[in-house]
Amino acid sequence: MKVQDRHYRTIWLADDGRAVEIIDQRWLPHEFRVVTLATVEDVATAIRDMWVRGAPLIGVTAAYGMAIAMANDPSDAHLERTWHDLNETRPTAINLRWALNEMRSTLSPLPPAERASAAYARAAEIADEDVTLNRSIGSHGLEVIRKIAATKKPGEPVNVLTHCNAGWLATVDYGTATAPVYMAAEEGIPVHVYVDETRPRNQGAQLTAWELNGHGVPHTLIVDNAGGHLMQHGMIDLVIVGTDRTTARGDVCNKIGTYLKALAAHDNGVPFYVALPSPTIDWTVDDGVKEIPIEERSADEVTFVQGKAEDGRTLKVRVSPEGTPGANPAFDVTPARLITGLITERGIADASREGLKTLFPERS
Repeated sequence: MKVQDRHYRTIWLADDGRAVEIIDQRWLPHEFRVVTLATVEDVATAIRDMWVRGAPLIGVTAAYGMAIAMANDPSDAHLERTWHDLNETRPTAINLRWALNEMRSTLSPLPPAERASAAYARAAEIADEDVTLNRSIGSHGLEVIRKIAATKKPGEPVNVLTHCNAGWLATVDYGTATAPVYMAAEEGIPVHVYVDETRPRNQGAQLTAWELNGHGVPHTLIVDNAGGHLMQHGMIDLVIVGTDRTTARGDVCNKIGTYLKALAAHDNGVPFYVALPSPTIDWTVDDGVKEIPIEERSADEVTFVQGKAEDGRTLKVRVSPEGTPGANPAFDVTPARLITGLITERGIADASREGLKTLFPERS
């Protein structure tokens, strides 16, 4: 995707061939900053403190973290310690563990002298694979938008509601939930996106809106609680969201508030789709509500909000009374029964064990 007419990925190898550079998402949409991650500690901080976020991008960043570790110390002990340290940074997004396991399985059989070059090569492959997966997700999701445009909204914009940010900022490029939207816009299909603000970190207001604005896609920012009202009044044609972990039976864990959107969509007969690359599927988990660990983040994300002041400064301000505690579960789980379909790189599956195995028979 482009920023001021220049193509960017969200992460890339620095000129020295060892460090990586990332778009520091904490400062968007008001400031565009690129920072360098030169150590494993830098990578862990970037993941934990959400300089990067989104399950696919977290996984790719962790893969490069393993490469940086091997460039400094390719020993078995350091390999295992790095795996453990990075795995602890974010407990919910399964792509993190998937990427770390991919790196460890690649590196463990090799002699230490060969590990650094192999690590950078595999991390680059994982990044490129993510772009390919997301492009395929976009192509399959585009068919859903095409059908609505042709049968229900000829000559009118297809109105899509999304929650949180599952755009290119959450991946290496293209995005998951937004990939079909970008492809529809590029094809000339009239499309309009209602963007949830996504409290408490406002990823919708700050990231999704920034992306869509930069790509020229018509969009409107709404408060999180407006989605149900819009659905009741026929203003939403479909919902597309992303996911940080999907269970073997099709339950979906995503940013807090996704479950409520699914309930509203179900009540109003609005199709509710989830876009996901296959590394986001956790085949070891069945019941998402009972088995997926939900990250509890700092209460400051609830009691404070960041924005741009009239004088141009980026400020963090308190929105609640001093002494009022805040609770901050970062994710919720949407049961498979509320999901119309799972948009994957291999096609659209029913949100069920049978539906997923139809597309991924090797997991049977």
